[in-house]
Amino acid sequence: MAATAVRSRSGHGPGGSWETVVAPPHPRLRPGIISYRGIRLALDRPRRRLETPIGASTLLLGFAEPLRISRAGRPPATLVSVYSGPTTTAAVGEHGGRMSGIEVLLMPWAAFTLFGTPQHELTDRVVDPDDLPHALGAHRNTSRWAGVGELAAALAALPTWADRFGLLDDVFTRWSAAGAPSSARVVRAWSELVRTGGAMPVTRLAEQVGWSVRQLENRFREQIGLGPKAAARVLRLQRARRLLVAGRSQAETAAACGFYDQAHLSGEFKAMTGCTPREFTVARQVPPPGSPTADRMPGEATSLVLASDRSADFSKTGGPH
Repeated sequence: MAATAVRSRSGHGPGGSWETVVAPPHPRLRPGIISYRGIRLALDRPRRRLETPIGASTLLLGFAEPLRISRAGRPPATLVSVYSGPTTTAAVGEHGGRMSGIEVLLMPWAAFTLFGTPQHELTDRVVDPDDLPHALGAHRNTSRWAGVGELAAALAALPTWADRFGLLDDVFTRWSAAGAPSSARVVRAWSELVRTGGAMPVTRLAEQVGWSVRQLENRFREQIGLGPKAAARVLRLQRARRLLVAGRSQAETAAACGFYDQAHLSGEFKAMTGCTPREFTVARQVPPPGSPTADRMPGEATSLVLASDRSADFSKTGGPH
């Protein structure tokens, strides 16, 4: 199988060079695997990005350069390859200016199948994929690599992004076949939450899939990582960010997304991103010069490129300055 690159962007200037290539996974892997994004940065200065909570899990297969990730309330982690499950708080990723690898965006229930790890063990954490408790055992007989780090090295050695995406298609097809299937009811409930932007009440969601609220909560924690209420908060905020960046007012956004009022929106925004709605939208409009911007999720406002003086104290205070 081979993936086809659908969007390639690159740039070169006084601050260095960069390239991003986005491709869809093979149709048989969708919708569980959302997208592949190849990244190559060669900048002349360190770079920091604020990553807000999204309704997806992220696997970064790094080729060489380490990434330092800070999240309020947790010690920083320095890793080359990174798995991040669902989260309700923002993080800052930083590197020395050079970075290369492939970012894989997954539905949380697909990550449960690929890695065989209860997702609640990974909530609001970043981990080395090789340290996932069940990943290596589950795929020992379906992979020629001893771990995700070796897979990343094999990807780096290939000559083109299309070759790399094609290899990922092959690997994830085998891993998906070998992994524990996710519950069809969890997938349906998650899809309904995504469709409604987190607006569907949990009791109604449970009724639709034929479970009690307790059953739904338990299976969500296992296969999504967050309970349905927390997942709804993330999806509601994700929709709010999209509307704000599109030019909607805070009052309009609060009403459209089911917040009680503008103050409720502002409080949730601050708690989950570390900044106010206005700070976020202004920063999106005026990014630091010479910094390529790319959101993790197609069509969503997920990230901010931060000037160094705005993010230095993030790990202490929980937000950019």
